[in-house]
Amino acid sequence: MNWNTLTRQVHRWLSIVFTITVVANFVAMGFGEPPLWVVYSPLLPLFLLLFSGLYLFALPYARRGGQDVRG
Repeated sequence: MNWNTLTRQVHRWLSIVFTITVVANFVAMGFGEPPLWVVYSPLLPLFLLLFSGLYLFALPYARRGGQDVRG
């Protein structure tokens, strides 16, 4: 398994964790004022998704090397 495949898998699992923490946040808000750790729990997966997503976004551009974008 190479680095790019591993990053894609981590990115997918992080998106699942992020979605679960957001849903848990809304469920907790339905019961009243949630604790702060519930409110801030989506931030860690969100930042990790940001970095892995930026890496995956830049991959096609990095592969081109110094080639002209127009072909």
